[in-house]
Amino acid sequence: MSYIQFDASKPLDVIPIGRIAIDFNPTDMNRPLSESSNFNKYVGGSPANIAVGLARLGAKCGFIARVSDDQFGDYVENYFKADGIDVSHVFRCENGENLGLTFTEILSPSQSSILMYRDGVADLQVCVDDVDEDYIKSAKAVVISGTALCCSPSREAALKTLFLAKKNGVVVIFDIDYRSYTWKNKDEISLYYSIAAKNADIILGSREEFDLTEALEGVCENDEASAARWFGYGAKIIIIKHGKEGSYAYLSDGSAYKVGTFPVVKLKGFGGGDGYASAFIYSLLKGKSIADALEFATASASMLISAHSCSAAMPSAEAVQAFIDELKPKAGDVIVKIK
Repeated sequence: MSYIQFDASKPLDVIPIGRIAIDFNPTDMNRPLSESSNFNKYVGGSPANIAVGLARLGAKCGFIARVSDDQFGDYVENYFKADGIDVSHVFRCENGENLGLTFTEILSPSQSSILMYRDGVADLQVCVDDVDEDYIKSAKAVVISGTALCCSPSREAALKTLFLAKKNGVVVIFDIDYRSYTWKNKDEISLYYSIAAKNADIILGSREEFDLTEALEGVCENDEASAARWFGYGAKIIIIKHGKEGSYAYLSDGSAYKVGTFPVVKLKGFGGGDGYASAFIYSLLKGKSIADALEFATASASMLISAHSCSAAMPSAEAVQAFIDELKPKAGDVIVKIK
């Protein structure tokens, strides 16, 4: 059964809107960030990572964003262009705003943290004037990042993207992507997250992120109840992640899957979610079954947590399949249909 119908006539596969940042990951790992002296620089931010992931897999992507008008802005544009991502709607800031900087701490394979510099950042300056209806109409799907909803003018730009997508039959994917910075209170988070969720075809988030989304209307007692709530508003696929325990996928026809993980030597505790999202979206675009799409997604996530970077480590479709072919005989089926 095909749960999501993509318009094959659209030239672009996916257009994310939102956060582009610069990640600095330490090369002297397994120590506190305060003791790390050497870092590698990467393009970062969940929407940017998802776009790169999709492009590496073979999807045609655009992007709507603002970046700094400096060398880091050049770096992002050139990085996107090298992966074939359309940058015609990646605009430069006009008032000196900088790209957000993210310094990661890889204390151990199971302990990672993130230090972000997010005051007056470029990605939150994307505005309604940057969102063009014809550009939205050119895509099969858009990805709305929850981070883009945290303040104006980015909030209005993300909502305009969402409503124009709905108007023009473009699939809406809501990646809740909660980050505590910039948000004023939990009521504000729930208000805007729920607006996006009520208009989304696919929702991806952790259990904590679903709790934040549901706070104003009452947090659901379990994953199944959460899925039922959002199906009532028209969603077709709900993915609820539980970290190292894996995730659960719920479908609007009442079926559900438990998604395990592949055994890998874990390097860091972040980046897997972006690999998961890009591989899952790609799989749906390619018409894979839900079980195969989930297997492909969790394989990509497993590859990402065993790599030093996020965007730079996004794999090709061939690499993901080779990973599955190698590890599945040892791991067995990591996707179990539970309903």
